[in-house]
Amino acid sequence: MPPRRPKDKGTDAERTVVRYLQAHGFPQAERRASNGNHDRGDITGIPGICWEVKYRDAMPGDGQINTWLIETDRERENANADLGFLVVRRPRAAVDSWWAVMPFWALALLAEGLAYPGHGPGWPARMLLSDLVELLRAVGYGEPLEER
Repeated sequence: MPPRRPKDKGTDAERTVVRYLQAHGFPQAERRASNGNHDRGDITGIPGICWEVKYRDAMPGDGQINTWLIETDRERENANADLGFLVVRRPRAAVDSWWAVMPFWALALLAEGLAYPGHGPGWPARMLLSDLVELLRAVGYGEPLEER
């Protein structure tokens, strides 16, 4: 049997995410046909949300994730969607443990709609320490930095 093409692996990953979404409260989720330069994401059927799914045999680096986030945002705009999510397959992990990556503004927008119960750790958000420090400084925490 010939080795599987990357496109076939990507299609399988998209189908896996669609099945997961369908089984977890989004029964209208379905794969979307590619539109070339005017691509509107890989998954449709959830109004206001654009989904981009990426398959790699090894974990991508930060630069690749950033490139994919830019692509996801362009597709979100093409789809006229409010939010765009990048789903990245994690090797040897079940689909529920794949990474869901989004810009921080999207996470903040989602959090605005929640009534946080005030107990427990809440939902985790993955970001770099340098990004958290920059965010904290941007909203007024910390002391002025010396010029270097």
